[in-house]
Amino acid sequence: MKAKICVEALRKEFVDEDTARRVLALDGIDLAVADGEFLCLLGPSGCGKSTLLFIVAGLQSASAGRVTLDGRVVAGPGPDRGMLFQQLALFPWRKAVDNVAFGLEMKGLPRRQARARARGFLELVGLTEFANAFPHEMSGGMQQRVAIARLLAHEPEVLLMDEPFGALDAQTRTRMAQELARIWEQARKTVIFVTHSVDEAIYLGDRVAVMTARPGRIKTIVEVPLPRPRDVVGTEFNAFRRLLLSQLEESLDVSKEERP
Repeated sequence: MKAKICVEALRKEFVDEDTARRVLALDGIDLAVADGEFLCLLGPSGCGKSTLLFIVAGLQSASAGRVTLDGRVVAGPGPDRGMLFQQLALFPWRKAVDNVAFGLEMKGLPRRQARARARGFLELVGLTEFANAFPHEMSGGMQQRVAIARLLAHEPEVLLMDEPFGALDAQTRTRMAQELARIWEQARKTVIFVTHSVDEAIYLGDRVAVMTARPGRIKTIVEVPLPRPRDVVGTEFNAFRRLLLSQLEESLDVSKEERP
């Protein structure tokens, strides 16, 4: 399939504010994401997964290398990419339908039309009955679905998700992964999804890119050709779990060997 996003020879350095030393966060990242693909980024804390996502989003600049989307160099944020953070930032004084409609209204769509479109996206995420609920009246998982509906309402070509389920309890997190897989199969957007969870990566991803500890590099990319919906207790799922866990262990060992 044609690549939607290409990351080429990407390098990112930071300056530590306390020590004034330069810190290499990402080094030599090469990655291609196909149109309509669900790619998961998996790696240990501090390996640069979120930094890579922010660079693709145009929220941070690279020190070297480049990111292209449909052949165009990413030089900043754009409507072709939508980002979902762990912190939802829903407006507490707006109902679910009005939270989803907010961005559409900012684009100049009349409020009635914006709310009508917002209701369609709430239906997609299974929240039709809670359209008039305020965030404090909804569970954490429901609030996440409102945030996903708001993201989809902008109709970006690419969805960038930075551990969006990390603050949820285990049961709700599993249900949200199931919901996201269902929504993705209907919308078929290109997705880059950052996670620490091996099970989440296997359940959601067409491919899983395993990163090394800092400086972050792509150690390996594992294809997950399991049929959807995926059986999390099946033999094949467990085989991928063992494979990814071993790759994560090796990625830590590689990082240790390269330290001075």
